[in-house]
This record gives sequence, C-alpha cells and structure tokens, in this order.
Amino acid sequence: MEKVLVFGHMNPDTDSVTASITLANLKRHLGVNAEERVLGDINKETKFVLDYFKVKEPRYLNDTKLRIKDMDYRKNCFINEYSSIIDTYDYMMDKNTTGVPIVDKDKKFVSLVTAKDILNKSMFNSDTSLYTSYDNILKTLDGEEVVRINSTIEGNIKAAAFAHSTFEENVTLTKDDIVIVGDRHYIIELSLKSKIKLLIIIGDNELKKEEIKLAKKNKVNVIKTKLNTFETSRIILNSNYIKKICDKETNYVLHEKDSYDDFMEMSKNLLIDNYPVLDKNDVCKGLLRKSELAKSNKRKVILVDHNEIEQSAIGLEEAEIIEIVDHHKIGRVSTKVPINFRNMIVGSTNTIIYEMYKENNVKISKEMAGLMLSGIISDTLLLKSPTTTELDKNAVKALNKICKLKIEKYGLEMFKAGTSLDGMSIQDILELDSKTFKNNDVSFTVSQAFTLDIDGILKDKESYIEKIEEYKSVTNVNAYLFVVTDIIKNSKYSILVITDKNMVPNLPEFIEKVDIDKHKIIIKEIEGLINENWYTNTISKYVWKRL
Repeated sequence: MEKVLVFGHMNPDTDSVTASITLANLKRHLGVNAEERVLGDINKETKFVLDYFKVKEPRYLNDTKLRIKDMDYRKNCFINEYSSIIDTYDYMMDKNTTGVPIVDKDKKFVSLVTAKDILNKSMFNSDTSLYTSYDNILKTLDGEEVVRINSTIEGNIKAAAFAHSTFEENVTLTKDDIVIVGDRHYIIELSLKSKIKLLIIIGDNELKKEEIKLAKKNKVNVIKTKLNTFETSRIILNSNYIKKICDKETNYVLHEKDSYDDFMEMSKNLLIDNYPVLDKNDVCKGLLRKSELAKSNKRKVILVDHNEIEQSAIGLEEAEIIEIVDHHKIGRVSTKVPINFRNMIVGSTNTIIYEMYKENNVKISKEMAGLMLSGIISDTLLLKSPTTTELDKNAVKALNKICKLKIEKYGLEMFKAGTSLDGMSIQDILELDSKTFKNNDVSFTVSQAFTLDIDGILKDKESYIEKIEEYKSVTNVNAYLFVVTDIIKNSKYSILVITDKNMVPNLPEFIEKVDIDKHKIIIKEIEGLINENWYTNTISKYVWKRL
C-alpha cells in the first residue's frame, strides 16, 4: 500500500507535531498507510509532551521532491555476476530491456551490462578463455554430466580438429586447457593423461570405462553433448560468467533518494537509457530506463496546521496533496484535483482532529488523547487565548476524561519546559515559531515566543532588531513581526520591522489596533495595507512597543 506522509509546518510547534501524529494514527485506523513526519527539530515543549506520553518523535522529512524511489522503475531487475552470458542475454530478452545490472551474492551492484556489450565482448570477440561454472557449461551445451571434479571451470578452449598425430605435434596440453573432441580416443587419452581442466565429448559419443576411470584418477572434468564441434565451439563462450565481460569503470548509477530533477539534469547529455538503482548501502534495487520515465508516483501528503506553501516542505509542488486539516487562513496552496480540506475557526488543529475521530467512531487511546489535549492547550494558552472557542473547551474536557490530568498543573509544567530560553541564541528564539505569509508580491513573517523571563528578552531588544534586519536582508520579506508573551503576567511585547515606509501610513496607530493574539487579524490588516499598494521606498523602520 502506498505511503502517505502527514506533516505540519516548518519550525514545528506542539500543535503541528501532535496533529501530525494524531491524524496519521486516525488514518491508519481507517486503512491508510499514513506516517507522521516533521520538517524541523521539535522544541522543548513538544519534547516534554512526547516524553510525558511516551510517544516516539516523528522522523525528519527533508523535502517532498519526487525521488527515484517514487518512480515506477523495474524493481528487482538484476542478475547475479555468476550467471552465464547466455542466461543474462535471455534475461534481458525476457524483460524486454537493453541492459541489466550485475550484482554479487549480497545483491550489491557490480556493473551494468547491455546487449551491445554482449555482442561486442562475447560474440564478436576472439578470446578463447573460459571462466565459469560446470553447471553453466552443462546448461549452455545442453550437456550431460560424466565426471565432475570442480564447480568452477577456468581454462583455454582447444578443439581437436586435426588428426591425432598432427594434434600431438602442434598442440601442447596443460592443466589449464579445455578440449573439445569427438570419438578420437587417442586424443581423449592424451588429454586425460595431460590432466587438463575439462574434456567435452561432442556428438553424443561415449567414453570407455577405462577412460572414465582415468578421468577421475587425474581429476579431469568431463561433459558430454549432442552438439557437433562447430556448434560447441560457437556457443561455449556464452557459458562464461557475465562478470568476465563487465567493465571495471564506474557506471552511471542512481540512488533511491536522488531527486528526479537532479537525475534529469545529469542525464541530459548522456546517451544512456539504463540506470541501475541502488540503496544507501549500494544494494541494487532494480533498473530505471529513461525511456520509461513517463511512469511516476508523486509522494502523497497530508498537510496539518498550515496551508501556505512558504511554510511547508521543500518540493511540495512536486507532491500530491490529498488532504489539508488546518485552523489558519486559507493560503496559496493549490491542487490539480479536488481534495478533502478541513478548515475551522478554532484555536487548535487538534480540536478539528478530535472531531474527526468522533465522526469516524475511532476509539481514542490515552496517548492520542494526551497529544491532542497538549496541542490544544499549547495553541490556546490553557484556553485563555482570544482564539479559544467552545469547541476547544469541549474537546479538552472530553479528552481529559481519557487522560485524567490536572489541566492547570500539566499546562504550566508544559509551558515551563518549553519556555526555557537557556543556552538559546537570539536566532534560535526567533525561529521557535516562525511563519512566512505571502500576498501577491509582498511577504511578511510572523514569529512568536513564550517565556517566563520577559526581562531577559527586553534588555536585548536592539540585538533582536539587528537579527531581524539581517533576516530581512537575506529573505527580502517586506515586514517582520516578532511577538513575545510573558505567560505568567499574560502580557505581550512586539517588534515590527517594516521595509517600506509607505506600506503603513500611520505606524503607531496601526500597532495600537493590532490584536497580537489573533493572527488572522494581523494577517488581515497587513494584507489590507498591501492590497492598497501603500509601499514605494525601501528603508528600514522598527518599533518596540508594549501592547
């Protein structure tokens, strides 16, 4: 079953991480192969929650770009290096491909062989040496075992086409020779006494009993075939191990995690159609043929707690969004087909997910209830935020019947764990919960932090402004709003750094009327100003003000 990735926004907070986990869990109960992921390091508050309920942290997702592993390449299309040349060629014909990866006993990639290689290096080659197995020769010649001494046969092929006297005068036999002969018993005896590597009896002729006895004594392998001298000499080289004709040069290979875009760029100037696909340990997974690239499977994803492309995973445009569950304003994410989009005016994404559990009659475990409860508490500041709704309160009440927590005590412990800024740089603090929004050609960033030590931030306000200015110069956002909340006093302070002085006609009055607890209002106000086109010049302006 195809996997569906469920994840929240970059700089994940408690609501987005717990929502990813709880929604993925719900989807699995409904028969979907869902897996929760995160787009960044979890914060201290979220770690406290996961540790408290003994839930494993989701794996990190770097991006949602189309990868080689998402392509419909030929899985398990490879052949062992000890297969014969003829078996390899037959395998390619059966698979209707012009090349095949060669692997060792552990399925690790060795080389790539094409039909052209087989023609050039085997059928049209004057080399008469053989390096293969007894079984490969037996199969290639459709032969019969007479004497088997060795499993591996290596030597030089010689056909006894001369009369025995001429043969003896002109040919010196050694232990490394492979002799093809019919019913010339003098040459047979000579070969056996010379202790050659292999004797091939053609024309379905039989060895005498004493000859078989001598072969065993002198450890000479013997195979019998119905083929004649010409047929045997022509096809026996095709019994060679395929590894014998493999190039030692490094072939162009792909790894499962390579991106489709990188591959297309790399292969643009290469006249190659066959690419072995390897995993991170160089184990071969199959073969990708560039001519078959029309077949691809986009990564299927579900977004939680966001629907802005700027806040989501890199390469989201290459993925297939199949569902969104969010409680923020509707952003710029678009899809090519209709999807399930659940957007509600509530204080937390987990409130929506709780409703979805109820609607689908899925039992909520203590762990899932605890995560949903924590996400709601985090986003609504213990139900004290102006964004809190009756649905949030009802969800907390119902979920706590399962968890049986002392809500106030648990919430303060959670906030205390999450608001410790010890050892964190100003950059770290600004990135704790940061989201970037875009409207037309104008973008702005909203960042917030919660703390029990508001004075520690207030005394460094100039340094915060400096860091925000650095961020703006790199990202070119038009405005940056940083809000810090004193959880104990429930008071808020903000820095608004704005690039264009005409973007806001009366900055002090604008700051006075913004309700920091309601991000939707912030977004609405700034978008309204942007839509009025009130920006022309590019200068820096900032305000530090208690709200």
